[in-house]
Formats: sequence, C-alpha cells, structure tokens
Amino acid sequence: MTLATPQLLDALGETAREAGEAILAIVRQGFDVERKSDASPVTVADRAAEAVILEALRMQAPGVPVIAEEEVAAGRIPAHDDTFFLVDPLDGTREFIRGGEDYTVNIGLVEDGQPILGVVYSPASRHLHLGLAGRGAWLEAGGPRRAIRCRELGEERVAVASKSHLTQATVDYLEQAFGGHRPARISVGSSLKFCILAEGHADVYPRLSPTSEWDTAAGHAVLLGAGGRVDGPDGETLGYGKPAFFNPGFVATAGWKAPAIGPYMPIDVG
Repeated sequence: MTLATPQLLDALGETAREAGEAILAIVRQGFDVERKSDASPVTVADRAAEAVILEALRMQAPGVPVIAEEEVAAGRIPAHDDTFFLVDPLDGTREFIRGGEDYTVNIGLVEDGQPILGVVYSPASRHLHLGLAGRGAWLEAGGPRRAIRCRELGEERVAVASKSHLTQATVDYLEQAFGGHRPARISVGSSLKFCILAEGHADVYPRLSPTSEWDTAAGHAVLLGAGGRVDGPDGETLGYGKPAFFNPGFVATAGWKAPAIGPYMPIDVG
C-alpha cells in the first residue's frame, strides 16, 4: 500500500509552509554564511527549515526514513529500503544568499525508485506546488487550490534553464532537440524549473551537470503529477536511491520524449 495519499500531501504542504516561515524569520534577522566540507554554502536558515521538516515527518510518517541534505552533510544517513523521503530544506541557497527569491522548500516521497509525492514551496512568493505522480498536480498561489497541467508541444518552443548552470553544451543540446532552432528561454533558480513545466509555461528543462536526489525529487513528483517526465542521461526514466543519491544529469519535459543528454555531458561526469 502506498503512503502517497491526498491527506499526506496536504500535511506536507503545511509542513513546507512552516519551514518557509522559519526561513523568512531568519531573513528578517540577518544571517552568516558557512561552508560545508564540499565548499557549498549553508546558512542557519537551511538548518532551521530542516529541523521543522524532520520533526513534522516523525509525526506524519513515523518510521519512514528521511534523507535530508543537511543531515547527510553531517554524516547522518538512515538505513532505508524502497520507501523514503528526500528533503532539501532550502533549494537555491546561492540565490537565497544573494537576496534573490528563487529558492524553495522541497519534500519528496520515493517508492520503488520513483518520486510519487512532492511539495515545492516558495517562501518569497508563498506559492505552493503539490503533486501526486500520475494522479494530479496543483498550485496554491494566494487563492483556491487549482489543478495544473503540462502543455502540449506546439510551434512555440520554450526551455527553462538554470540561472547559474547554463552552459554552451546545454544551448547546443536545445538546438538539436528542436531541430536546429533555438527555443526561447526562461531562467530561474531551484526546483521552480520543474514547476514552470508543470504549470504549462515551458516544454523542456535539460540539466547537464550533477545534482543530488533531494534537489529533484519533489519537483519531479509535481511534474509527473502534471503529465510530464524526467529521463536520465541515457534516455531512460530517472530513478532514485542511487549511490550517494547522485544525479549525473537529466532532461525534464512536458511529457514528450526528448533526445538523450548523455552525448552532450562532460566526459568526467557520471
């Protein structure tokens, strides 16, 4: 029996909001930036949001392992089988540190190697995206919750791309994917890229550089709920529970099968 119920989705949505409020409280106070062992930045906001989420998950889904970014960075990785949560308490930390608004709280549930439930909350805009893979995706943006859906591939082609990881190889891939034509681009940070696809505003999001599974699971689930898909470098469905929770790269689309990104990726990645 799956854990991915509408009731759990609602509960996790509220948890993401609470974690977002913890982040905003720290923004108002001011904060220092630290460096983790891999030189990536971290702030007290990351840790405060993660603490809120971990406590909530203990109550909402007791006994289910939680793989959370800052816990992993501290060496605390619980034993897990095919069912576990992936948590990024503050995705887009670099943008957050720069004072931008493209950062999110991500909570995803994985079963049998696939993200089947996800919530993505943007504290700055207070937009909440929710998804149940294969069953629907929704947006709460200051009004009643409304269903969202990927768009059909039409004449106007739009790609969504990272603000900080756009490379010439990505540009080359997009030209090849669209028959030599350069699509329009939307640049945004964090897992909001998946949400833009899920809302029907873009067609493709290629990522030719590594991420961690907690970066992608929640947004991936929202996109699957909206009718989209995410494939790994080899063109096969992107799976979860990989060694070190490492994603070498992927391509997300509004449901259509994109060319594999593998030939465009750096040789030493993956």
